[in-house]
Amino acid sequence: MENVVLTIHLILALALVGVVLLQRSEGGGLGIGGGGGVVSGRSAATALGKVTWILAIAFICTSLALTVLARRDQASSSVIDGTAPAGTTAPAPAAPGSSLLPPGPSSQPLTPPRVD
Repeated sequence: MENVVLTIHLILALALVGVVLLQRSEGGGLGIGGGGGVVSGRSAATALGKVTWILAIAFICTSLALTVLARRDQASSSVIDGTAPAGTTAPAPAAPGSSLLPPGPSSQPLTPPRVD
């Protein structure tokens, strides 16, 4: 089921990108410049505009469906709970007073140990 929704989601994403790229530019990025005509708050709803809205709503619906499906398949434990799955062991905590940093250059000998 998840694979079907994911496939539909990807097709919708590609179609949405294609439809947006097909639309006519209104000129000027961020509203700068413009067509020079009468600027109205609402433009005429074109067929591509309606298709864009339909694809966007379908894309959001498939996104929500994928989220619900992923949550349903997820284990009941939470990452915040800190519970490890059965059969695994957690690493032992560091001893008090010990440093978690790697040893520095001063703690290593300058010459290799002598072999007798």
